[in-house]
Amino acid sequence: MTELEKGPKGRRRGRGARERILSASQQLFREQGINRTGMDQLCAEAQVSKRTAYQHFTGKDELVAEYLRRFDPSVLSGVFDRTDLTPRERLLAAFDIPRATPLCPYIAAVVELHDPQHPASQYARDYKKAVATRLADTAREAGAADPERLGEQLALLIDGAAARTRVLDADAFPTAAAIASALIDNAIPATACDDQRREQASGRIS
Repeated sequence: MTELEKGPKGRRRGRGARERILSASQQLFREQGINRTGMDQLCAEAQVSKRTAYQHFTGKDELVAEYLRRFDPSVLSGVFDRTDLTPRERLLAAFDIPRATPLCPYIAAVVELHDPQHPASQYARDYKKAVATRLADTAREAGAADPERLGEQLALLIDGAAARTRVLDADAFPTAAAIASALIDNAIPATACDDQRREQASGRIS
């Protein structure tokens, strides 16, 4: 029995039902919002009964939190682990986000919920802090004099670009990347950048 075939307490709940519910929540929450999506519609989309849904989730609040936990964050997480890029290049690669990517689901959820104590709001805060930390860690690798400050600045730029892209229906990430490049250059001594380029060139040659 796989984990997806089990309910919250490990009991069998019907093959694939939990995954179908989560898949439906990803589609409906992104397309029409959390507040406009009711459990009846979710259950219909997932082809499960409400009884089955509540066997997997105690309520909509828990489902929303799990929706955020299951949302694929690979757009950023994959960037931080790339070994073919220098730390400076990894920082800029965080802005190379596909145009089709809608407003960050973490921001969208917090805006809709209006409840800082909601488990989804708490998870969104943790996620955003984690992204800023990863940016700061990479900035430290790049030789930034104040990596925490640079990490926070870049995190703010990413979120701002995501929101502006959604509102204006125009890609704001190239402009954000240009601003990020200037911030990075100001925060990292030229000697550190030169050293990274030499190390990368050496690695490519070898």
